Amino acid sequence: MATIYLAGGCFWGLEKYMASVHGVIDAQSGYANGTIDSPTYGDVSTGRTGFAETVKVDYDPDVAPLPFLLDLFYQAIDPTSLNRQGNDVGTQYRSGIFYTDPADAPIIERSLAQLQARYSQPIAVEAKHLTSYTAAEDYHQDYLDKNPGGYCHITRGLFEEAAKAVPSPSQFPGSP
Repeated sequence: MATIYLAGGCFWGLEKYMASVHGVIDAQSGYANGTIDSPTYGDVSTGRTGFAETVKVDYDPDVAPLPFLLDLFYQAIDPTSLNRQGNDVGTQYRSGIFYTDPADAPIIERSLAQLQARYSQPIAVEAKHLTSYTAAEDYHQDYLDKNPGGYCHITRGLFEEAAKAVPSPSQFPGSP
């Protein structure tokens, strides 16, 4: 198993989206890379703690390699939008990829370079080592399953596409 932390606006939708992917073992909403201990939703929503709403993604890299997960992540966000996804605005809604395994850094950098080549505007997705993570409160976990009509910047059709997605052979480690 491997873990990557993805921030892309409100964590409700991104959690459901990533949980839909074959090879993802668990997706958990939380707060990453902030400046206080034990943040709450109230703390983070002020935009003054440095935390980003983030989804911790535990996955099987033999089934869903990191480049594949990153490609799916990019489909669920506007990678050129700074501190905003959909109607959610603020530093807590910034887009980011946070990692704990240093071996992931070059994979992420290569993926972001490939993404940038597709856009004329600068990419606003930060890539950083994870410095802190706190799971969000229970009521945020599986929120869209508990509240099917809840707001989400990710379309329902994209959830279905994520569930059907299959990595290409080139996305597996060691493949040409």
